[in-house]
Amino acid sequence: MTRFTLFERTDTRLGTFALRALDPAADAGLLHRWVTHPKASFWMMREADEAEVAAEYRRIHEHPHHDAFIGLHEDRPAFLAERYDPAHVELVGLYPSRPGDVGMHFLCAPTDTPVHGFTLAVITTVMEFCFADPAVRRIVVEPDVRNTAVHALNAAVGFEIVEQITKPEKDAYLSICTRERFEAARTTLAADAARTAGTGRTEKTAETGRTERTEGAAGTGRTEGTAGTARTGSDARTAETSPTAHAAPTDDDARTAHAAHAARTARAAQGVTR
Repeated sequence: MTRFTLFERTDTRLGTFALRALDPAADAGLLHRWVTHPKASFWMMREADEAEVAAEYRRIHEHPHHDAFIGLHEDRPAFLAERYDPAHVELVGLYPSRPGDVGMHFLCAPTDTPVHGFTLAVITTVMEFCFADPAVRRIVVEPDVRNTAVHALNAAVGFEIVEQITKPEKDAYLSICTRERFEAARTTLAADAARTAGTGRTEKTAETGRTERTEGAAGTGRTEGTAGTARTGSDARTAETSPTAHAAPTDDDARTAHAAHAARTARAAQGVTR
């Protein structure tokens, strides 16, 4: 961790993620490109100019109960995160806040080359950052009810929808994740990743065995078309049986299928929690 970063974690597949303090002036151009992108519609700053973006993040910077951070992936800016006290910001009077509650937003930088599992790694980083404070007991979010992709992503890391609420700018699903639910979800996701890696090794070994046997058969006078058919069949079976890398696994097949669908949906979200 450099002296500029406030928090850092390593994802076993995607590498290093970190957070640094946001500089409203220096980061204004970068933020403007992110928040006005068409995929950031739920951030509700599509029409803002750079000066307005700088002013908004200067207001957050100066607020006693609201902070903003630039997220880094492999030392490059890759996402925006906000942390706030819901007793004073966003949710005042809209739910019974408790000591130890903290709110958060995050936005992944727009990209034309999405990386499998990236958004999940980002939300995990932001949540680990929030829970790194031992005083934090629950994380509270209020995403737009229409943002179905982020609802699925939130569920994958342990959030539970409590109720629909009406805010001045949107109808939202108040959702809460306790420290215990997050730890349980993280354990489940890690187990699924290990199971996926094991399945991949098994499939590779089986594929090698099938290929070797087929090549031997071709040498006895059978056609090479047989070898091609064997590889195609193997590829199809692999595609049908390989589990999704970040779907939360359970013993119940229906719940597993639902989690896989949630993870696929979440990857399309571009990580907008508002």
